[in-house]
Amino acid sequence: MLPEGEPGPAGGAVTWTTPPAPTGTATCAWTRSPYSGHVSDTALEVDGLVKRYGTRTAVDGLSLCARTGSLLALLGPNGAGKTSTVEVCEGFRSADGGVLRVLGRAPDDPALRPRVGVMPQAGGTYPGLRAGEVLRLFASYSRDPLDVDDLLERLGLTGVQRTPVRRLSGGQAQRLSLAMAVVGRPELVFLDEPTAGLDPQSRLATWSLVESLRRDGATIVLTTHLMDEAERLADDVVIIDAGRVVAAGTVAELTRGTAAGQLRWRARPGLDLDQLLLALPAGCAAKESPAGQYLVEGPLDPQLLASVTSWCAGHGVLAEDLRVERRSLEDVFLELTGRELRS
Repeated sequence: MLPEGEPGPAGGAVTWTTPPAPTGTATCAWTRSPYSGHVSDTALEVDGLVKRYGTRTAVDGLSLCARTGSLLALLGPNGAGKTSTVEVCEGFRSADGGVLRVLGRAPDDPALRPRVGVMPQAGGTYPGLRAGEVLRLFASYSRDPLDVDDLLERLGLTGVQRTPVRRLSGGQAQRLSLAMAVVGRPELVFLDEPTAGLDPQSRLATWSLVESLRRDGATIVLTTHLMDEAERLADDVVIIDAGRVVAAGTVAELTRGTAAGQLRWRARPGLDLDQLLLALPAGCAAKESPAGQYLVEGPLDPQLLASVTSWCAGHGVLAEDLRVERRSLEDVFLELTGRELRS
């Protein structure tokens, strides 16, 4: 978050561009309700965004929205267009097409600067200043900043507040970048992979801070490669691939998908699975792997559960640790984007 007229840390001024005013409507995929630039309960609206770099199209007609006070997670493989999308929304890059409204304004509107917090993937600070000095400088740009000493303590930075930024470890620099993005109490915060490279303790501290921001009413747009992070934090999820939205919804909606799921249990090795399948509804599959660990896949409903338990009872089998499982967000992500490595 930069004050009006403030140059970036590298000395170059930010270039702001103005997209056209909205002329139509877009749809939040998870609510199926139309919105426009005049709907107050939507903090971020993106309709048909296009971003090109030379002949390469990084973002190809992407549409999404973030509800006020919610956390929206953007997921996608490397090169999917997540960072380009976020940078256009932040006003740091111009759009080549589409309509964007940030807190009801164009992304380049100077009035947004005290209202929006930005945590980039890397950089964005002053390497020669001490960590505490940088955070207090950014706090001075706000009329009602968070308590700097408390923020340093919450993110484990109190002990390094007199350390020059260039001497911070990668994790310390990452946490300082997060602190800088939120110290001004922004209404909307963009966090680009905020826990990348952090140890488990730092991740938990970051998650706690993000959750407290949301409880206080901030809207958060988060990009991440960590599925457990999205499952824990996100109200809504958008999965992007090749610059387009391939799925959107709540975690529960995305992982529910079809009714297919899994039943797992432990029992003595060597059960006759062919006989078990005869007792199950059509479309089910069963396997034992490893020995004594059983898995049945099929439409999860009371009939399937009753069939498995009835068959076990009829064959003198004690099904231990019987549990119902559904697809994880990672399962959905891989189904939609593939399992091959991306360059």
